[in-house]
Amino acid sequence: MQAVYCCGRALVGNSKKTFQYGLKSNISIRSIFHAKKYSTIPDDTDLVVIGSGPGGYVAAIKAAQLGMKTVCVEKNDTLGGTCLNVGCIPSKALLNNSHLYHLAMTNDFENRGIMIGKPTLDLDKMMAQKLDAVKGLTSGIAYLFKNNKVVHVQGHGKITGPSEVSVMKRDGSEEVITTKNIMIATGSEVTPFPGIEIDEETIVSSTGALSLKKVPERMLIIGAGVIGLELGSVWQRLGSKVTAVEFMSNVGGVGIDLEIAKNFQRSLGKLGMKFKLQHKVTGATRTENGTINVSIESVKDGSKKEEMECDVLLVCIGRRPYLDNIGLEELGIEKDEKGRVKTNSRFQTNVPSVYAIGDCIDGPMLAHKAEDEGIICVEGIAGSPVHIDYNCVPSVIYTHPEVAWVGKSEEQLKSEGIKYKIGKFPMSANSRARTTNDAEGMVKVLADKETDRILGVHMIASTAGELINEACLAMEYGASAEDVARVCHAHPTVAEALREANIAAYAGKPINF
Repeated sequence: MQAVYCCGRALVGNSKKTFQYGLKSNISIRSIFHAKKYSTIPDDTDLVVIGSGPGGYVAAIKAAQLGMKTVCVEKNDTLGGTCLNVGCIPSKALLNNSHLYHLAMTNDFENRGIMIGKPTLDLDKMMAQKLDAVKGLTSGIAYLFKNNKVVHVQGHGKITGPSEVSVMKRDGSEEVITTKNIMIATGSEVTPFPGIEIDEETIVSSTGALSLKKVPERMLIIGAGVIGLELGSVWQRLGSKVTAVEFMSNVGGVGIDLEIAKNFQRSLGKLGMKFKLQHKVTGATRTENGTINVSIESVKDGSKKEEMECDVLLVCIGRRPYLDNIGLEELGIEKDEKGRVKTNSRFQTNVPSVYAIGDCIDGPMLAHKAEDEGIICVEGIAGSPVHIDYNCVPSVIYTHPEVAWVGKSEEQLKSEGIKYKIGKFPMSANSRARTTNDAEGMVKVLADKETDRILGVHMIASTAGELINEACLAMEYGASAEDVARVCHAHPTVAEALREANIAAYAGKPINF
């Protein structure tokens, strides 16, 4: 039976190497053996996972289910990483609740015959509901660890040998875990903006934007990618005047289909958000009255400059791998030109016993991508085949309406010289969307012109984040547009719009438009 550990474990063997390491680290021999005596970490650990985000905790659980003795090391007080604590989960709570508030404030309820009067906002209570959701899910991971016999060690994990992880505790003590395999699942951190210091109060990252104490009158966002648009839409709905400054010529970041991006920008414009596309921020200074002056200029013409004033500046220019002081340099683990850990198709580094997954390796920084990599990597360690099709990994922006896509965009197909055909269907012609008065958006299907195989699916819809998974399943199994078109879909459902778009791609025209 194998043993796996995700996090950190204190184990000191009798080897000369371990003994020397203990002396070098200024740990007394007595404290070393005391730590070993009371450690819950197995002597025959199979895997230590450093990091308990979506990739790390899922990998640890899967490894334990496969019979490995597993340890998970986490430097923070709570499990779940960025996603559960200051990312996916809290942002979705605020997105949902701010949307309900917005509906009430814009007479949407009255238009449906629900008379409630003018609502008021209790931001503290909204934040408390967000924290309840986070607490429930993070404590759920601890329960799963216990249920699956995953050992959790709190502290900063550092790889100190091909088969060794040292965990530095808050109290200054250290545990050393020996293991057959090590997995780096340390995730990512906010990319800093040169020259702009974040205080998480008035100049904030995505973390600070999730916990503002009041609704800012004016918010300026550096970056109109996924995170910026989600958080911007939260505060716009709650009453802030939001402007996003974006270097690119489109919203939504890299990979989004440009036709969808234009429709998306129009949708956000209806909400009240404003955009300065193809502009860049060159600096920001605090004024005496507490506001922030932001200097921007045109990307195309640097002589076109302007100053914008805001109460809160949100810096959202992306994320970078978090790999600080985890032992890569000392062990000679290779990184690529973007500072990510280099791995082979089995997620193995150049040190065969060390693996890496998630945000700290190549590929989109998505929680579900990290989860899949964690499971597949562990299965590979256990001897199973390793396979993942990154073309079938979906992306979702959880605004309202939501935006989702999987596979190739129209621009990518053109650049690769692939001949394709298009099928589109507007949500305004979808029965379910009309009955719920939520009919903004469209579904766009791209299929191979010769074989009819689905190459990409892009959509804007109230439930796009749920609907995109049908497209992922179809593409994973190599479905054609005709395949989806001939599958009976329940009526009335929003999913019928996806079927209609596939009918359009396959037969040339949809039925209901």
